[in-house]
Amino acid sequence: MASPSRQRVTESRPTGQEDVLLLEEFLPFRLVVLASSVGQGFTRLYTQRFGVGLPEWRVIAMLGQHGTLTSKAVGERTFMHKTMVSRAVSDLERDDLVVREPNRADKREVFLSLSEKGQRVYAEIVPLAREYATRLTADLTKEDLAALDRIVAILHERSGEVFSAERRE
Repeated sequence: MASPSRQRVTESRPTGQEDVLLLEEFLPFRLVVLASSVGQGFTRLYTQRFGVGLPEWRVIAMLGQHGTLTSKAVGERTFMHKTMVSRAVSDLERDDLVVREPNRADKREVFLSLSEKGQRVYAEIVPLAREYATRLTADLTKEDLAALDRIVAILHERSGEVFSAERRE
């Protein structure tokens, strides 16, 4: 029997209700549910082991990947609101995972980087993240993964275009 996530809705729509939105078939809804499900599984993994939540993990991941960034750059790259970034950075700094360094050229800005402890946490989380992604995609062929990468890139770019167009209207 197919899992609930793989079952396609075959119910017929009531007469005169062709404009009913079937959420199970609505791509934005399906993507949000998928992202939530995938995120919850991974979040449980690193929250239990390292005591950091999703916003904190995003900051750690960005700084682990790029070295030093401003809060603004972290927010732009992770699509997190500046208040969420600020809160996550404060929590990470309190836990000695992140270091703030003032920008001498612009006093309004600080540079963020991982502390030694933060680098150790990042180094421990990366293999777990890779293993999680591997388990998640275990049933996909190389062709499936390549197609998924292309589709996600297209949807990501297109969603930005649609969002920008709607903001201008």
